Amino acid sequence: MLREGRRLRARLLDVKLLSSPLGHLRVGVLVPKYGFTAVRRNTLKRRLRELARQHLLTLSNSSDVVIRARREAYAASFAELRDDVVRVAPQLAPPA
Repeated sequence: MLREGRRLRARLLDVKLLSSPLGHLRVGVLVPKYGFTAVRRNTLKRRLRELARQHLLTLSNSSDVVIRARREAYAASFAELRDDVVRVAPQLAPPA
């Protein structure tokens, strides 16, 4: 699945956009271990899920979005993660 679709890169995230026949947007979050503890991985995953809920699920798009955290995301603040998600969100919107 990660080999297909359109790839978008941000400073802290890699995002894949795949078309979907379901009629609504679905978001998946991948947080690789990179040697970090489960607590750090789960914290990052919760942050990314909340940002996706706030900024991506409001898009009226029939597609699947996979957000993959890069190693630098572990050291980023919530505001920095939000900036990356907000930067990527307009590129995920369907063409007008």
